[in-house]
Amino acid sequence: MSDPILIGGNDSGQVFLHPRFANRHGLVAGATGTGKTVTLQCLAEGFSELGVPVFLADVKGDLAGLSQPGAPHPKIDERVAKINIPHYTQTGYPVAFWDVFGKSGTPARTSISEMGPRLLARLLDLNDTQEGVLTLVFEFADAEGMLLVDLNDLRTSLLFVAEHSKELPAGIGVARASVDAILRRLLMLEREGGDRFFGEPALQLADFMQRDRQGHGVINILAADTLIRSQRVYATLLLWMLSELFENLPELGDPAQPELVFFFDEAHLLFKDAPKALIDKVEQVVRLIRSKGVGVYFVTQSPADVPDSVLGQLGNRVQHALRAYTPREQKAVRVAAQSFRDNPALDTVTAISELGVGEALVSTLQDKGVPSPVQRVLVRPPQSRMGPITGEQREAVLRNDPNQRRYLEPFDPHSAHEILLERTANLQKEADAARLAKQEERANGATRTGSRTRQGNTEVFIKSMARSLGSAAGSSLGRKLFRGILGSLLK
Repeated sequence: MSDPILIGGNDSGQVFLHPRFANRHGLVAGATGTGKTVTLQCLAEGFSELGVPVFLADVKGDLAGLSQPGAPHPKIDERVAKINIPHYTQTGYPVAFWDVFGKSGTPARTSISEMGPRLLARLLDLNDTQEGVLTLVFEFADAEGMLLVDLNDLRTSLLFVAEHSKELPAGIGVARASVDAILRRLLMLEREGGDRFFGEPALQLADFMQRDRQGHGVINILAADTLIRSQRVYATLLLWMLSELFENLPELGDPAQPELVFFFDEAHLLFKDAPKALIDKVEQVVRLIRSKGVGVYFVTQSPADVPDSVLGQLGNRVQHALRAYTPREQKAVRVAAQSFRDNPALDTVTAISELGVGEALVSTLQDKGVPSPVQRVLVRPPQSRMGPITGEQREAVLRNDPNQRRYLEPFDPHSAHEILLERTANLQKEADAARLAKQEERANGATRTGSRTRQGNTEVFIKSMARSLGSAAGSSLGRKLFRGILGSLLK
């Protein structure tokens, strides 16, 4: 049986998280500056030592210190002695850095096709009509056997469907206004840097589930200090990763310890303005993914940030201090207190407001999956560095990361954009040849009677497609289009 993960201690003894129940998910909550990051760091260390890979997003840049040994300090020594940690050793852990922008870590990309229309619609903040148009584009690409890899592929397909939707097998008309609205959203996404997330080589989430030569689980750290400025992109990216894990991992039943632990920092962004259908899907993922050996831990300021339907799935709880100056904050404190199993020896509501930095109320699942009574706990100090690392230290980690060889250099495959442009060019040649033949026939005096002149279907297609692409080329969006150049659970 795996050793339990030490969270901290109090006068009654030490408090642990048991790996047997770690895939029953969890919550780390508390106001800014109360110690959530240190708790997250300690949990990541504990899972790594068990050989369990970890994924977490580094919103403030502090978690990169997991890769380096901690530094001695009298306050650390004092806390180690108070909690009675017999074998405390300051050490670094195996870390893999990831970054959507490719600056602070290995580039993390996926394709438009893999993300699917539902999540992409949320990413672009589309209404129901626009999401319907997007779904039609995905169906068209699937029917034609074309990959949608990047935004160029999606733009070209949108323009094509806008001009030729009635000629497609489904015969569904598409309003050009809806297509134009989606194109504007794509431009806004580009300005936020979201286009960097789409391309090849696409991230294989199996690369998150690695161990080093000593058997320690690799801690995957997504640099999110820049990404978090685009909150919708950040939340959608993490939700896509979670849904991909659910879709691709095999059923394991109830393993002795997790196969992967996924920390969802700033979790309130996932549920902010989310439609009920999406919240229901998140609840479904959280409820079912534990049988695939994945533990999901939401990190946020207050339990009230998480819908009750999801909160009820989180069996392990670490609650840092909350400040209660307003009626709304006082309500959040009561919600947090009510989420714990009662301890007659502890006034939970009062304790939440009195906790010092590095203290927390803790309840974890014990035998038979029953939550332990809440306890007031002094959280143990991490063994790795608390805080950021230097650029040289980050580069040293990246140089030794095999993911760099797989993902560093992007490439543009033969996908929807290229296929549609080639198809247009070939049909244009056929139309030019047909017109030339007609001109020669007229020059030789040939006449026709009893027929009406009309454009053939091929010429109609070419001219309309040329108009679409030509008008796009007249704008900066169009110039990029010419220059650059299965779905998730949430479908």
